[in-house]
Amino acid sequence: MADPRIGIIEERLKGVNSIIAVSSGKGGVGKSLIASLLAVVLARKGYKVGLFDLDFTSPSTHVILGVEGLQPKEEKGVIPPQVHGLKYMSIVYYSGEYASPLRGADISNALIELLAITRWNTLDFLIIDMPPGISDATLDIIRLIKRINFLVVTTPSRLAFETVRKLINLLSELKIPTAGVIENMKMKESRFIQQQVEGRGITFWGEMPFDTMLEEAIGSVDKLLNAEFGKKIEELVTKNLK
Repeated sequence: MADPRIGIIEERLKGVNSIIAVSSGKGGVGKSLIASLLAVVLARKGYKVGLFDLDFTSPSTHVILGVEGLQPKEEKGVIPPQVHGLKYMSIVYYSGEYASPLRGADISNALIELLAITRWNTLDFLIIDMPPGISDATLDIIRLIKRINFLVVTTPSRLAFETVRKLINLLSELKIPTAGVIENMKMKESRFIQQQVEGRGITFWGEMPFDTMLEEAIGSVDKLLNAEFGKKIEELVTKNLK
């Protein structure tokens, strides 16, 4: 029997104009930081924005944005709280500070439940912080969310791009659109990533510098936006999301 919640998911997302899944081939490349600041920058530009942390492995957007003491409101579903001018929802509201002990069907069930109960209403952009890699959770999100568009994050490392290459190939095979690729933690001049990306007919959004001051800014949105990293995110948003 078909799960009735799957039909509800499309209804929950019908008022969302653009859904951007920020993803990576592997962890540790700055995916969550980019997803968080992308959402904040768009909100500060006047757009209606939601940020959905679906990284079951290690949700961290709440730490990046300094979200504390907030909980979603229950009213015919769940209404995400407002933080920094955007609607914010995270798996951490239910898992707390503990790792999610979920596998296989349990992850699928949790994803379906979260997507079905969350009321986003009208949004210009919904930014999703994805689980890293090509996991069951990633495949489930692709299956469950229509109109999803991937923004892929890599580092200059050829090893990191190898996993990204596999993700890009998978998305192509599934006919899932890729909005572009961001090269994060850039420390020296090289066009390797840009050439690989553009050679596959995908938009290269640009490079993000390795910012040594970034760690000190975690938890403070103003400090993050004023850091070199934050200013570069705003530049890339202005250039690529018109």
